[in-house]
Amino acid sequence: MKQWARVSVVVFTGNLALMASRQSAAKKAPAKKAAAPAKAPAKKAPAKRTAAKKAPAKKAAAKKAAPKQPAPSPTGGVYRLVRAVWLGAAHAVGAVFRGIGQGARNLDPAHRKDGVALLLLALALIVAAGTWSSLQGPVGDLVEMLVTGTFGRLDLLVPILLGVIAVRFIRHPEKPEANGRIVIGLSALVIGVLGQVHIACGSPARSDGIQGIQDAGGLIGWGVATPLTFTMGEVLAVPLLVLLTVFGLLVVTATPVNAIPQRLRLLGQKLGIVQEDAGRNLTEDDERYEEQWREALPARSRRRGTGPQAYDPDDAEQEALSKRRGRSRRSGASQPDPNRPKGPVDVAAAAAAELDGAVLHGMPPSPLVADLTQGVTAERTGREETTPVPAARSNEPRPPAKAPQEEQSSAGVPDLTKAPPEAPRDLPARAEQLQLSGDITYALPSLDLLERGGPGKARSAANDAVVDSLTTVFTEFKVDARVTGFTRGPTVTRYEVELGPAVKVERITALTKNIAYAVASPDVRIISPIPGKSAVGIEIPNTDREMVNLGDVLRLAESAEDDDPMLVAFGKDVEGGYVMHSLAKMPHMLVAGATGSGKSSCINCLITSVMMRATPEDVRMILVDPKRVELTAYEGIPHLITPIITNPKRAAEALQWVVREMDLRYDDLAAYGYRHIDDFNRAVREGKVTPPEGSERELQPYPYLLVIVDELADLMMVAPRDVEDAIVRITQLARAAGIHLVLATQRPSVDVVTGLIKANVPSRLAFATSSLADSRVILDQPGAEKLIGKGDGLFLPMGANKPTRMQGAFVTEEEVAAVVRHCKDQMTPVFRDDVVVGTKQKKEIDEDIGDDLDLLCQAAELVVSTQFGSTSMLQRKLRVGFAKAGRLMDLMESRGIVGPSEGSKARDVLIKPDDLDGVLATLRGEDS
Repeated sequence: MKQWARVSVVVFTGNLALMASRQSAAKKAPAKKAAAPAKAPAKKAPAKRTAAKKAPAKKAAAKKAAPKQPAPSPTGGVYRLVRAVWLGAAHAVGAVFRGIGQGARNLDPAHRKDGVALLLLALALIVAAGTWSSLQGPVGDLVEMLVTGTFGRLDLLVPILLGVIAVRFIRHPEKPEANGRIVIGLSALVIGVLGQVHIACGSPARSDGIQGIQDAGGLIGWGVATPLTFTMGEVLAVPLLVLLTVFGLLVVTATPVNAIPQRLRLLGQKLGIVQEDAGRNLTEDDERYEEQWREALPARSRRRGTGPQAYDPDDAEQEALSKRRGRSRRSGASQPDPNRPKGPVDVAAAAAAELDGAVLHGMPPSPLVADLTQGVTAERTGREETTPVPAARSNEPRPPAKAPQEEQSSAGVPDLTKAPPEAPRDLPARAEQLQLSGDITYALPSLDLLERGGPGKARSAANDAVVDSLTTVFTEFKVDARVTGFTRGPTVTRYEVELGPAVKVERITALTKNIAYAVASPDVRIISPIPGKSAVGIEIPNTDREMVNLGDVLRLAESAEDDDPMLVAFGKDVEGGYVMHSLAKMPHMLVAGATGSGKSSCINCLITSVMMRATPEDVRMILVDPKRVELTAYEGIPHLITPIITNPKRAAEALQWVVREMDLRYDDLAAYGYRHIDDFNRAVREGKVTPPEGSERELQPYPYLLVIVDELADLMMVAPRDVEDAIVRITQLARAAGIHLVLATQRPSVDVVTGLIKANVPSRLAFATSSLADSRVILDQPGAEKLIGKGDGLFLPMGANKPTRMQGAFVTEEEVAAVVRHCKDQMTPVFRDDVVVGTKQKKEIDEDIGDDLDLLCQAAELVVSTQFGSTSMLQRKLRVGFAKAGRLMDLMESRGIVGPSEGSKARDVLIKPDDLDGVLATLRGEDS
């Protein structure tokens, strides 16, 4: 085989040499032939034409002589042969590698990242073999020269660093954006550490040899430390390198400097050195409360989600139309079995669940809740409802219920108070609408109870001084503008400035600070232009402010013969006109401002306006006062349907009740074919709407329902999810149902006034805020940060393009007390028991305690205080038998004090010692 290979090479070489010699001979032969014809025509040419053809002959010779023929190669073409072979081999190898690269580009990115990670892992193994052991051979020498020479004494850490990077690439291939940060951080960290190591080893120089540099910080340490120690000495070089090391460490761990204490605290908590703070326990309690609230809702509500997007108005409309056409509400398979025996816990849990899904889910309310709502209405009206009152309320025998087929045949419109076509059984009454009996005479309070204010000023010396100052500013800055007039308000005067020809408005707005300096007031607001006028407005606070009384605004509304019960007096605008607006047209409003800006006075004016103009039959109110002192003056007025709510958790339940009341009203609107509550009430008063045949329900006009939340931030801190869901549902749908919401807060941040709440509350009233961000949260534009407080506000009703500046009205405590006293003398409040659920359930749940209440309280106090739930401990401490101790433990388990039994282990205690008083109050049936 070897001889055959040699013969083949010789033959191939000989052929190549023969081909090269033939090519060189072929190139020489044409040159000789071309030279011979060139001489022949010159001899045969006649003498006469010699002169004529002399120039073309020279040109032809020049053209042919241009390309010079190369001299014959002395090597006989061997160089060209070698060059051709080399280029051919190079092209072949290049084509192979390009094909491999194209294939690599076509690989999946995950495979490419894995390949890089495995390559780094292989390098780590090679470097570890060269640095951790004496690897012999060229690879070991290369590792020693590159790694040890570069990193010095820290060459042992290089394999670990490469391995860590490879592992990160393998575990987190989806985070390539952090690679640049890690590279920068590692570079700074390595440079700082190697520089310090080099200085610590005596700062060897090049004269000490490469071995001395390798025994210190390597080439990197030498290159970093030598310039620093030469220019500023080791005293400054070491701190600079330490700072560089710390910077690299912070960049690698993505830790800002201000977050170092928090990271150290978290590290201590993970290591068990630092205990967790009480804030986490509070957070866990809040999450537990939210979980319990979600579990109390119907199963369908939990399935559809808690967000406001889960509610579809089209679905609600289709469901209402299906009821109107007489279709069945729900199949029998989805309803619970009425014959199944229920314990007290089941009855209590079903009460809230069935009430929440009464209309929205097509199910009748539970008998317990129907008893709560029906009893109050029956006592004040003296009339029977659709279904007879239970035996505790009425002694009359119950009439037999009609079958569903008889109901649908008796009237074209189905009776919404009847049960679904499942089984003929006695059903509870529908939750009754808010109403008062028609035989009660109620007189509105007189406007004489409110004080009169003096006439407002139209001009003062302070206004003339401001006009002179503005004219001086325009003259000094050479702006062709002049003050043509002004309108004086109670707090702010707006000066009208007209510009000359070809003067930009920006010339005026750029002088804001100069105008504020000239008039000696920092609160200058420029409006460009004034709505409806070709002029620029400059609003400057008055040095002599005026008071706006609530009585003056309401007297103007009375003189205008406006009988809207929801008309509210807000104040007086810059032009001197009174600002009034109907809450029914707003339809919901957000009032926000810093402490002391006039927010509480606005709420007082709003409630007082409703009491002055509306009877309890026209408007009913729910007041939520988490601060407990703002709205106490209105306790006991007949307009309330529930006592003033001060507990934020109870406020969340009240808002959920408002949602259910809204669904009930929409149920009637859809059943009788009306789109607004005003149309339905008008039809009821005129007798156009009658209940279906066979129904004993008495239709009454629905009153407006006004919900006022004085501090939204407290509600959002306790139950943000439930409160936000309820507010969003109310603001989205309740306008046509006559339910209106007023939200007030002194902390207008994005976590309190969320985007969903802002999107569904179109009317805004902003008082003075502390920052521009708060103004943008309330009004979606700046301006509130320049208000001067004490009632100065910006009012942006629904549909307005720009807010109106106004001075809020003021009502004294004596006036409020007089109006409240008049309303209380006219009528006592009639509260709804189902707005805030809590007391009825406890009585039924606690029936199984019996005579063991004292022992149960002692056992709960013992278990919660010691945080140890053991039956044997109760036997020893309370001196009771095993059966009694086991029963006490079961009672505490049913009330969520201890966890379930885990064999011989002690039970988990679910209540903290701080909550012991509330648990004991709950066990005794008291209000916690």
